[in-house]
Amino acid sequence: MRMAKSAEESFTDQSFPTTKTEFLEEHGDVEVELPNGAVTLSEVLDPFPDEEYATEEDLRFATYGALGEDAIGRKGYSDRDPCCPGEQGHDHVSL
Repeated sequence: MRMAKSAEESFTDQSFPTTKTEFLEEHGDVEVELPNGAVTLSEVLDPFPDEEYATEEDLRFATYGALGEDAIGRKGYSDRDPCCPGEQGHDHVSL
């Protein structure tokens, strides 16, 4: 998944190190588009404790990790990955 350009820009525009609170004061209203709607960066990160992020990558990974299951689209869907041993899989279709 790739975040909207505005969300990506908020990571690159931020000076580091920074805290969650500092980041959200400046960029909390930026929206992240999901398959079935959108959430703001504040909605994504608010439930978590305030911590310091040393780099842009740290903050980006924390944000991706904080997105809920609404961000994955069709839950459990994959037409490419093989099934795990012991699981009943889907029928493969050749296009």
